[in-house]
Amino acid sequence: MTVSPANDTDPAGEEAAPGGPARPGLLLLFLCLADLMVVLDATIVNVALPSMKSGLGMTQTDLQWVVNGYALLFGGFLMLGGKLGDLFGRKRLFLIGVVMFTVASVVNGFAESSLVLIVGRCLQGVAGALIAPTGLSIINTSFKDTSMRTKALGAWGTIAAAGGALGLLLGGVLSSALSWHWIFFINLPVGLVVLLGSRLIPDSRERGENPSVDYVGAVTLTGGLLLLVLALSHGQSWGWTSARLLGTVATALLLLAAFLVASVRSRSPIVRLGIFRIRTLAVADLVLLMLTSGIFSMFFFSSLYLQDVLEYSPIRAGLAFLPAAIGVMVGATLAQPVVKRLGPVAVGSAGLVVGAAGMLFLARLPVEGDYAGGLLPGLLTLSIGLGLAFVPVTLLATSGVPEEDAGLASGLYQTVQEIGGAIGLAVLSALAVRRAAAELDGSSAADTASQVAAQVAGFRTAFLGGAVALLAGALVLAALLRKRHVDPVMEQAANSEAQPA
Repeated sequence: MTVSPANDTDPAGEEAAPGGPARPGLLLLFLCLADLMVVLDATIVNVALPSMKSGLGMTQTDLQWVVNGYALLFGGFLMLGGKLGDLFGRKRLFLIGVVMFTVASVVNGFAESSLVLIVGRCLQGVAGALIAPTGLSIINTSFKDTSMRTKALGAWGTIAAAGGALGLLLGGVLSSALSWHWIFFINLPVGLVVLLGSRLIPDSRERGENPSVDYVGAVTLTGGLLLLVLALSHGQSWGWTSARLLGTVATALLLLAAFLVASVRSRSPIVRLGIFRIRTLAVADLVLLMLTSGIFSMFFFSSLYLQDVLEYSPIRAGLAFLPAAIGVMVGATLAQPVVKRLGPVAVGSAGLVVGAAGMLFLARLPVEGDYAGGLLPGLLTLSIGLGLAFVPVTLLATSGVPEEDAGLASGLYQTVQEIGGAIGLAVLSALAVRRAAAELDGSSAADTASQVAAQVAGFRTAFLGGAVALLAGALVLAALLRKRHVDPVMEQAANSEAQPA
């Protein structure tokens, strides 16, 4: 690993704390601020779409690309972003991503056509795919002490879990109080603050004087992930058995198969397949897939329930998610000290069970309900469970990995989040639509009350499916990881501070 001399002291000359970087609080703040931009921009545009449509004369297809263009490029380039950070320097790739994201945000804010806005959103997605995995790998390579790392990962996990709700809230407030342009302009001061603190960010990369890139692996992996996310995102609109969807999925699978062949043959693969022999990483990523496939439906279907059934305005619906964001923070704060006492497997499993209980409560939503008695208890229970689960799962997915593979492990973690969310939303949306159609029994003459009742029945089915996904994650975590699997990894992480840089 190559480390810059500035890693030993902070800009004022103060020595770094043992097992951690100089001024760890400030470093974590800058890293989390950058990640917050990335997470917020996945949902912040949702409530502003009607304003964009009228302001720029956008079509429905244009609006879909404003949302999906970001998600596609972000999900497709995550693995490549993490690996490039390992090869060419994590700090360098992180700062390139911050600059790109900030500039693209300003371009979006001044956009006067749908084309400029869509291109800007795609650039934001690519930039986010540089920021997220490199930022997480900087945490894992900088915070050597296990206690400090758990706290840092707790903050990072809180952003991952609560960012969606905060994005809906901030999008509603800014677009209503000012205009949709400000949902992008808000990133400018955040990006500048992160860049001003760049001197505190340590640099590291994979050992070797002449890093090389497996270009065949990079192209096939990125292309395969892009097409897979595209297919999952459009399954409902294209039709799950349509030739278009099946062709896209088949092409994605062929590209991913070609990537596996290239990885086996390459001396420097984008994904070193041996990393999956690390049991804690493999199991944690599998659990994360189930976790994110369940929780993404919560934000989506809860938002529809608030606006379509309870008839909330966009800003009021955004404010309704504020307790969920607070609940995630509470759960993550509780998880940090408890992980040290009970271990990540016990805490992660408990968090998933609590989250599933919240989902089951939401699966009982009444047609003629209210927010306080119908939605809020389930949201709070679910969000606290998410906070409890994300901290230990993140720790297991990114600890115990050779430092030269930190970006790879972070890229895997972020990619699994995206793929899990896309799979969950696609499957649960299909189940909700089918249940709603069954409730109406194919009648096109159903009155409004019957249509609302059928829609709520679909929401209940989706929440029930989300609960099943979370419970499955808890069972997998508890069944496949034992103390003998976790202890060596946590010990290695704890002892890594004793190793020379």
